[in-house]
Amino acid sequence: MIEAKDVVVIGGGFAGLSAGVALAERGFRVAVLERKPALGGRAYSFEDPDTGDFVDNGQHVLMGCYTESLDFLRKIGSAGKLVFHRDLEIEMLAGPGRSATLRTARLPGPFHMSAALMRYRHLSVGERLGVVRGGLKMLKMRRRDHSALEKMTVADLMTALKQGDNARRAFWYPLSIATLNDEPEVSSAALLAEVLKRAFFSKRSDSAFVYSRVGLSDLYCTGAREFIERAGGVVATHAIVEAIETGEDGLAARVHLRDGRRLGAANFISAAAPHQLLRMLPEGAVADPFFARLAELETSPIICAHVWLDREVTRSAFVGFIGTTTQWMFNKRKIFERHGERHPGYLSFVISGARKLVDQSNEEILELVMNDACAMIPVARNAKVLKAIVLKEKQATMAPAPRSYELRPHAATPISNLFLAGDWVQTGLPATIESAVASGRAAASAVIARAESAGGES
Repeated sequence: MIEAKDVVVIGGGFAGLSAGVALAERGFRVAVLERKPALGGRAYSFEDPDTGDFVDNGQHVLMGCYTESLDFLRKIGSAGKLVFHRDLEIEMLAGPGRSATLRTARLPGPFHMSAALMRYRHLSVGERLGVVRGGLKMLKMRRRDHSALEKMTVADLMTALKQGDNARRAFWYPLSIATLNDEPEVSSAALLAEVLKRAFFSKRSDSAFVYSRVGLSDLYCTGAREFIERAGGVVATHAIVEAIETGEDGLAARVHLRDGRRLGAANFISAAAPHQLLRMLPEGAVADPFFARLAELETSPIICAHVWLDREVTRSAFVGFIGTTTQWMFNKRKIFERHGERHPGYLSFVISGARKLVDQSNEEILELVMNDACAMIPVARNAKVLKAIVLKEKQATMAPAPRSYELRPHAATPISNLFLAGDWVQTGLPATIESAVASGRAAASAVIARAESAGGES
């Protein structure tokens, strides 16, 4: 018998699992259905059998301002798997011997970031002052003229802030690509302003970099599953939802799985990607303008190349490249708590907004990445590549275009017992882990509110 506190959550990534945990904590009976063989959605990891290392499907970094994500991880008992770097420290390479570090000062925010900018050697003194003035103007626009920011790209904003080519290349654009996962020419200025305000121009602790000591799946999938199951819920993988079926009253009544099973509930949360949701909806619902606009949401590809070398080539955990196609390098030997011992060097290289590269062969991408690494770190020229894995996520994130502000939906839908979650749902943030978790919790809150209004709260 279906009860008021029965909820089906479609999707077992950060959004779906955070929704499931929030509901389970409030006494709801949750069924989380993940179509893939393992939990994690687009943020998962696997153990490489040759090296014994964990491989993340893309590199993910949390920050101190990720309040929803950090609270979710504490709740499921995973906080101890995180490493907090209290002082932001990003090494940026512009070529051999051309290194500069963005390092925050031990001052109250936002002065900690202003001090970091004033010591950033890739910019002249005049450019540093210009970046500080530009940042202040951007924050003023965020407060007083947000609608103008919503219509601008990051490149447009830089013109409005009178930022020169070098300031863009060495500071603004690397930060934009890192936080929005796309090129500045197509990315929303409003999203950049929101991220920079939260991460860099608020409290000093908000700008802390937070790494996972373990693979992504170990970080949150196991803990969330156990939390939900302890509360009497079910978490199922290989559970492919073919359709969301509605009853005569127009409400969602059940989900139809590919294996023929049907599962009913009082409320439903879809934490699937927009194109997957549109395939599951009843034909009549897809025609509704609310759902129809989801087909217009574009995606942005990300490439992550994992490379094992016969030696270490850097002692830094996290390095940005300026002027190359490859944007970021992560030294997994400095990040992961547990790792294989066969290969001394394990690096991950990230290229966001990789539309021009995603259809190239893995061999071509690996050659490009290693050429960039050798151009930036000459000692890498002496290293031998022992193994490499190139992962292409063609629909890695929602494209952070200005048009997204108009298209991104909130949790509630025209089907009053169907709610949406996912990093693409409107949270005011780009498609990040924080956006995914915030959306999952928002959808859970909407379900709880509906159950309470219907008298389902005991």
